[in-house]
Amino acid sequence: MWENVFMRYVTNLVFGIAILGATPLLAEQWAVDMFETTDHDFGSVARGAKAEYEFVLSNIYVEDVHIANVRTSCGCTSATIKKPTLKTYEKGAIVAAINTRSFLGSKGATITVTFDKPFYAEVQLHVRTYIRSDVVLQPGSVELGEVEQGEAVDRVVTVTYAGRSDWQILDVLSDNPHLSGKIVETGRGGGQVSYELSVRLAKEAPVGYLDDHLMLVTNDHRSTRIPVPVGGRVLSGVSVSPASLFMGVVHPGQKVTKQLVVRGKKPFRILTISCPDKSFEFDTSAEKDAKTMHLIPVTFLAGADPGKITEKIQIQTDLGNSTPVASAFAVVAAE
Repeated sequence: MWENVFMRYVTNLVFGIAILGATPLLAEQWAVDMFETTDHDFGSVARGAKAEYEFVLSNIYVEDVHIANVRTSCGCTSATIKKPTLKTYEKGAIVAAINTRSFLGSKGATITVTFDKPFYAEVQLHVRTYIRSDVVLQPGSVELGEVEQGEAVDRVVTVTYAGRSDWQILDVLSDNPHLSGKIVETGRGGGQVSYELSVRLAKEAPVGYLDDHLMLVTNDHRSTRIPVPVGGRVLSGVSVSPASLFMGVVHPGQKVTKQLVVRGKKPFRILTISCPDKSFEFDTSAEKDAKTMHLIPVTFLAGADPGKITEKIQIQTDLGNSTPVASAFAVVAAE
């Protein structure tokens, strides 16, 4: 089934089937299909809190995709293009940010994304939230920054409430086992309550970007939960680029070779490189010595079956838990 859908898209794009130019609805649908979602609800957020969301899209076509511009229907929301041009299987995002400092109450916006390549199309994305006037976060989010793998990191956020004298934060919840929070009341009086939220990222946190949140549980029955955004990145001692290696569109029996670059902050050796699909081969004969950068040729031999090939390449080094992983993609075209 996937192969049929994929080949239909490829045919539409490569040969410009007339229906795309003649029917606006179908012409726009190819662009909508690239987005993982077109709607996001931030829920109830504190004043000053960071409220950003990435609408992720992937180019599932052979032709390059270009995002010409974005515009929003409300001044409460801004939008930026993370990567204007996307090649086959590359990912990008439209970043929507709501201004929680200058606006209060229920807010929503429509973000119109305009594409001009390979065809003209517009996609509408939607965001909404309720910005509380009684709760303020300072700073508006927990920014962990870049953290070396194996190191714990701590940050502190001040939570201030104005209103009921009996208002309380009862608990701090986290869906991430490596992320935790501890709340301590620091002041109460004159209609205001203040807390100090201590946030910790454990040393066991895996490599990668962190785009998460902690949830403050309160005794306010109207809105019992307040999200606190947490962002950062855990760096590996070894990195690999490109993280997504596209081998190209090939025919059955065709062989293609591309290169991975593996870097470290200190000299290291590559012990093994593995991939579940034996169509991928790796030449490490010239990379036996310890050094800070290794160049690894990756060869893909296309099989007889047409379709998309997606695999993970795992690289084992002599630096213990520094095991970078890259994604490999290829499309085997029908004869």
